Amino acid sequence: MSLGKHAVLVVAALLAFAVCVALYIRFTRTPTNVAYVSEEDGEISVIDLNTLKVVKRVHPKNVAPRGIAITFDGNYLFTANKDTADATVFKTRGMSLFKRIPVGDNPEFVKIGPSGKWIYTSFEPGSSGGPPTEGASGEEDTSENEAPAQIVSFNTGDWSRGKSFTAGKETEGIAFSADGDQLIVANEAQNTLGVYDVETGALSKEVNLTSYGRRPRGIKPAPQGDRYAVTMEGSGTLLLLDQKFDVIKSVSTAAKPYGVAFDRLGKRIFVAAAAAREFQVYSADSLQLLGETPVGKRCWHFTFTPDDSKILLACGRSNSVYVIDANSYKPITEIGGFQTPWGIITYPRAYGSLGLP
Repeated sequence: MSLGKHAVLVVAALLAFAVCVALYIRFTRTPTNVAYVSEEDGEISVIDLNTLKVVKRVHPKNVAPRGIAITFDGNYLFTANKDTADATVFKTRGMSLFKRIPVGDNPEFVKIGPSGKWIYTSFEPGSSGGPPTEGASGEEDTSENEAPAQIVSFNTGDWSRGKSFTAGKETEGIAFSADGDQLIVANEAQNTLGVYDVETGALSKEVNLTSYGRRPRGIKPAPQGDRYAVTMEGSGTLLLLDQKFDVIKSVSTAAKPYGVAFDRLGKRIFVAAAAAREFQVYSADSLQLLGETPVGKRCWHFTFTPDDSKILLACGRSNSVYVIDANSYKPITEIGGFQTPWGIITYPRAYGSLGLP
């Protein structure tokens, strides 16, 4: 064999080996340092957090994902699909569709419990689904006669259905107490929080927030488990509540706040003011405004990167993900090409409006 032919065979063998290694990594290793984006009018996209580039998009037939969560081991991604009354489970290695699970009409918010054994999703049989629509007054249209929302749980081991809870009208954010014993839901159309005993499914407390504002949307516990932050979209209000769900402080925000999260130390509260196109940062003690930065249209949810250095916002009406510095709050870049991005989470799991705690 000539030297030239031998060199060609060596190069071909090396290329084949490289392809095999790449395929092995792709399909057998859990993706890490990535963000997953659910697109209400599109697909599920995967962002490499090292490069801030989209590295994969998947769009199975009849999947219109909104709520999104990832299992503690990073092996399965769970989405709630508004058009098909079901949820989908994806294997993150290769992003292959693993299972479809019936839920109920118009599923929306998804939250994994503190133990990692159960994923909870809301569905709204009385709602039409889709992004919120506004009437002539600028308020979102609602119906007084619509049926209450439901919360249903699924076991992350075998994806069997677990407990169900009857929530209020237009349930939005879902959160858990630090010990996992209480499930808290924001009932947007009723201006209340519903607090449920996870073990029995019974409503243990209803917190009326009418005197503080209108339309609670986001709710998030502090990392220490001693406080809760609540956004009220209709009035532009941020509330700080104690462990007993009594309001400690209240402050006005920019227009229509939704997504809310503490930082890892529990010292700052971040708020996505969707209609104002502002991302705001408040002191978790005094609710003093510490900073703000302009972002895209209708940024509903956001996440820190796992190293806490950046924040990524899913901006639905801009069809983009905005990236800002988590400490200076300065813009870093804008990632385009999405179709109504709704939710965003990372693996390893990070703090954010849909993520930790």
